[in-house]
Amino acid sequence: MGRARLLFLIGLFGLFSVLGTCSPRQSTLAEVRALGVLRVATVNSPTAYYIGQDGDPTGFEYDLAKAFADQLGVKLELVVAANPPAAVEMVRAGVVHMAAASITETAGRKKLVRFSRPLLKVVPELVYRLGQPRPENLGDLHGVLRVVKDSTPVETLQSLQASRYPQLKWAETNEDVAEELLYQVSQGTLDYTIVNSDLLEINQRYYPNLRTAFTVSDALDVAWAFRAGKDTSLTNAAAKFFDALGNEELARIKDRYFGHVDQVDSQGALALATHVDTRLKRYRAAFEQAGDKNDLDWRLLAAIGYQESHWDADATSPTGVRGIMMLTNDTAAFLKVDDREDPAQSISGGARYFKQIADQLPVDIPEPDRTWMALAAYNMGVGHLIDARALTEKLGGNPNRWLDVRRTLPLLSQSRWYAQTRHGYARGHQAVIYVGNIRSYYDMLVWITRDKDATPKTALEAAEEQKQETEPDDDKPDDSSPLNINSPVL
Repeated sequence: MGRARLLFLIGLFGLFSVLGTCSPRQSTLAEVRALGVLRVATVNSPTAYYIGQDGDPTGFEYDLAKAFADQLGVKLELVVAANPPAAVEMVRAGVVHMAAASITETAGRKKLVRFSRPLLKVVPELVYRLGQPRPENLGDLHGVLRVVKDSTPVETLQSLQASRYPQLKWAETNEDVAEELLYQVSQGTLDYTIVNSDLLEINQRYYPNLRTAFTVSDALDVAWAFRAGKDTSLTNAAAKFFDALGNEELARIKDRYFGHVDQVDSQGALALATHVDTRLKRYRAAFEQAGDKNDLDWRLLAAIGYQESHWDADATSPTGVRGIMMLTNDTAAFLKVDDREDPAQSISGGARYFKQIADQLPVDIPEPDRTWMALAAYNMGVGHLIDARALTEKLGGNPNRWLDVRRTLPLLSQSRWYAQTRHGYARGHQAVIYVGNIRSYYDMLVWITRDKDATPKTALEAAEEQKQETEPDDDKPDDSSPLNINSPVL
């Protein structure tokens, strides 16, 4: 949607919000409950919200917003904004109740909206392309620097231009999102951009020639945005939600989306992309067939195979394990795999073995923690995973959470700890790296093989829908309805 049209609609909603003076305005929280809907502006981004491989919505801020709506007993309704600045503007104008859109908290934005408690910290970084000269500072740029219009980098650049770099120049775009600018830098069609560290770390796995030149400012908080003003009912409800959620659960949700993004370096990401073209195409059908037979995502199996052998059917380790899934002699015999170096047999055997391990785990371990623990057990054995879970519980952690078990696993290589376990010494550090690598490879394979998915309603569709809700059905508004213009929705 064009910016002019968006601003027109926002202005129109602002007019509706001041037309009514006949009846007292409900608090925002009361209106949300009366409507049965929490309208949330978000952005399509791996750091906030996206459609997952199973076709369902997912993402760090989506998970939190959905849990918040569930706690309030209302339906979550997403409105996809073009970028975080547009999401902030929707909140400011009252088009949505709040924004969960990778919004960084800045001095300028604090004048426009009210923020929740911080969800995480990010660092704005200047990005350039590998092979190009690395600039030392903003005064050392030799090319085009482009950032998203009205974004946090613009506010930072304006401040630095006034204080340290008077000759600094940059271009602003309202057409491209930050991820598109990263793609342009990776392709060499743009010299520089500025993005937050979390988004860069995720995208470096897909564009391994991206490099950080330097940080542009100190770390910033990412938080939810609410409408400013005297009414703090929804902001207070969000504060209670986070208090009830607890720091441990918030850390677990963070780990689900960000706990492995820096596990594979740029060279590893480049190697995977190359092997997808040169090796995976020979074995993809076998991975898909094994996935279907064992009710597993074939890309997870392919990620395991890549971690094990880099999809090399002739791979052999110093300990004698062989083939794409690197099965031992004993495991192959148990699975009735006659030829470990036959790709189809190896992949089928590895899939069945992983499925059997996952089925042995307690049923109360939720996903995706269950999958990560099954991967650890695939690497080090179920017995050692059982030891790690027991030790986790003994140390006050939650044995059903991968984040807690992951912290415990390295202890299995220390005598004072493994002496307390049934199965003894294990290379726990190796299992942690193993799982982190597979998680990253899986994410990259999902991205490489992705299909275009449907998205929720656009900002224009949401705005037009709300316009209809705020318009009375006849010339005489019904004051009892929470949707009439004398009792604005927002």
